[in-house]
Amino acid sequence: MASEQKGSILAGLFWMIVISILLFWVPTVGPLIAGIVGGKKSGGVGNALIAALLPAILLGVFLFFFASVLTGAPLIGMVAGAGAFVLVAANVIPLLIGAFIGGILN
Repeated sequence: MASEQKGSILAGLFWMIVISILLFWVPTVGPLIAGIVGGKKSGGVGNALIAALLPAILLGVFLFFFASVLTGAPLIGMVAGAGAFVLVAANVIPLLIGAFIGGILN
């Protein structure tokens, strides 16, 4: 018998982003709730962890290239990308914990 896929990385990613935006005013609990819901929608622990890490990586890369294009200096782009990574990493730790819990609950 073929097993049904319960969720997808994109579904988990979408829910994590939406709930994180809606609960931005709750510093630690907001990303934790977003991670649990997104992890449950992702369908498993592996997919949930990928869905939690993907926005942080994509945002850092996007800001690196965007700042490099605007300033014409890759060094400034690197500093902007690193700064964004530090800010996002502070939000990713509770998101990863929640994604792990949500993936296990699935």
